Amino acid sequence: MKAMALTRPAAGVVDEVDLPVPIPGRGEVLVRVRACGVCRTDLHVVDGELADPKMPIVPGHEIVGTVERVGEDVRGRNDGNDLAVGDRVGIPWLGYSCGVCQYCRSGRENLCPHARFTGYQIDGGYAEYAVADARYAFPVPDAYGDIEAAPLLCAGLIGYRSYRMAGDARRLGLYGFGAAAHIVAQVAVHDGREVYAFTSPGDTAAQQFARSLGAVWAGASTEAPPEPLDAAIIFAPVGRLVPEALARLAPGGTVVCAGIHMTDIPPFPYEILWKERVVRSVANLTRQDARDFLALAPSVPVKTSVRRYDLADANRALGDLRAGRLQGAAVLVP
Repeated sequence: MKAMALTRPAAGVVDEVDLPVPIPGRGEVLVRVRACGVCRTDLHVVDGELADPKMPIVPGHEIVGTVERVGEDVRGRNDGNDLAVGDRVGIPWLGYSCGVCQYCRSGRENLCPHARFTGYQIDGGYAEYAVADARYAFPVPDAYGDIEAAPLLCAGLIGYRSYRMAGDARRLGLYGFGAAAHIVAQVAVHDGREVYAFTSPGDTAAQQFARSLGAVWAGASTEAPPEPLDAAIIFAPVGRLVPEALARLAPGGTVVCAGIHMTDIPPFPYEILWKERVVRSVANLTRQDARDFLALAPSVPVKTSVRRYDLADANRALGDLRAGRLQGAAVLVP
């Protein structure tokens, strides 16, 4: 099969390679990839900002495809993922958890110390085929085509988990209006929240995009919104936005850091944290997050904005994401 793989640590690019079609093991399925979203976490992997990826590694964890082969013990299981050949599934970032540690047993498998991640320790979707643990392959809503569904598998899932961590905030700020924010904004507007979108200074196209999705205000990340925020979600991997967002919060508000990697957070005065403001992070996702969000998305309905790239053009897609040239999400098609 054709694949685009990171063959040198921190190379910043992926290389076209020929690999054998993988064989599913016990509890696994072989999926023919129909589409794979390009996520900022992929950039963190290929740019060396996430340590010790499997080498070589096929990135990609927003996979939509069809089951072509099932391994032993997949059929007849009682965990809700009784998959069969021909089923359309989505494969997200969290690809394995042990199931027995304190985190797994308390519904927090996203914190499992033995967790493994698609496109990081498990070969992902920048390829014609991928193998996945059947427990972490989810039915994709029929309302979405393959390309349109791909961003739901990370931008949607991590965004939704971050959104829930923001609580019942009436005025919600979104810092970094990319793939995740454009999905979360639609959910928040559907829920009757006021969305305030913060972009890089001068990015009027992203600001207009945010307004078109229902944001009541859009401006630069250095600007003050017209009203104090009840919560803010930071999707941009920029540490200086933490004190910036904190300074825009009403008392009791929350800043949610949604990314897996962020530049260092600079020192800030205690005054902007005082009055019971909170800063918290979000790590990975759980299977319940996937079930809940994939059921919710068609009812909003969430509409994804996507730009299609051929698999061989993965480096162009990564470059466009790195340079901020995308509106919505990039999706690779084998």
